[in-house]
Amino acid sequence: MKILVSGSGVAGAVLAHFLGRAGADVTVVERAPGLRTGGQPIDIRGAALTVVESMGVLEEVRGLRTTPRGMSMVDRDGNELMRDTEATISGGRIDGPDIEIMRGDLVSVLATASPARRVYGDSIATLTEDGEVTFEGGGRDRYDYIIGADGLHSRVRALAFGPEPRYIHHLGQYISVFTTDNFLGLDHWQTWFNEGDAGGVAFSDRDRAKMIVNLGFESAPIAYDHRDVEQQKRLIEERCGRLWEAPRLIEAMWKADDFSFGPIAQVRMDRWSTGRVALVGDAGYCASPLSGQGTSLAMVGAYVLAEELLAGPEGAGERYERRMRPFVAANQALATENPGGPAPMESVQRAANAISLG
Repeated sequence: MKILVSGSGVAGAVLAHFLGRAGADVTVVERAPGLRTGGQPIDIRGAALTVVESMGVLEEVRGLRTTPRGMSMVDRDGNELMRDTEATISGGRIDGPDIEIMRGDLVSVLATASPARRVYGDSIATLTEDGEVTFEGGGRDRYDYIIGADGLHSRVRALAFGPEPRYIHHLGQYISVFTTDNFLGLDHWQTWFNEGDAGGVAFSDRDRAKMIVNLGFESAPIAYDHRDVEQQKRLIEERCGRLWEAPRLIEAMWKADDFSFGPIAQVRMDRWSTGRVALVGDAGYCASPLSGQGTSLAMVGAYVLAEELLAGPEGAGERYERRMRPFVAANQALATENPGGPAPMESVQRAANAISLG
């Protein structure tokens, strides 16, 4: 079986692992010039822990987990409003069974464990339902299956299912992430802050010399170019300029070379497969960061899709959707349970176990 996976992130790497391990001929194509290893802490919960165990990387992933001592919230002047040394907003209980890990660390582990041919700096230009693909770089080939694991702004989804606005449901917020020097002196700690409709968090982890920062704001949908980083940085500067430590944080943002920005949004679709094409992870059913389950959804979805393809490509898309629909619905519902903030952790834990694997 010859399979093309668009996107080298979490979903793409997990899918490539299970298909490649079973003997499929897998190619992963990625628009970026190399593996994207930036990002913030992400969580592996519930059924997703079964996936990393099945891949044989559970102990390696555990060895790279974040080690927060706790979190605090401060006002605009830096006065501490609350502190918690038992749990964090982003990861739940510090002593819990979930694994919080930096996205870059997880992607590196998964890519190493995934036997596949990788092509960087290229992307799909056209595709047909019978599996013929042309590439931006000029190549052409035919595949038994084409998988879109290419995120919120999926090229595969646009080509196979239609324009992005049909499927993106904005949840009223935008968020950015970047890395900078740890000029706040954070020690395995998260500091949260907000002012009006803007807010953010700064945190350090294993490398105390570095600090990761999220800055974001509430807003109705904004017209912007998702590839124009300078435009996105100007939006953050305009909307987050009154936050705690804003001058230093904004200055660091402009210097950061790993800045990313996007809407808090969900992808909702009536189907995730058509002909020889299927979507997995954020491309098909992004639940938004408010759910706390984006990574786990991507990993579980890739595992289930791989199982169904290996059971026989005929009807694989329909079987994949039947198994995943309840799990996706439970996790997408988390993002609207607590408007304006992350879902309550007890709800996240229930949704994380809404599917059984193996």
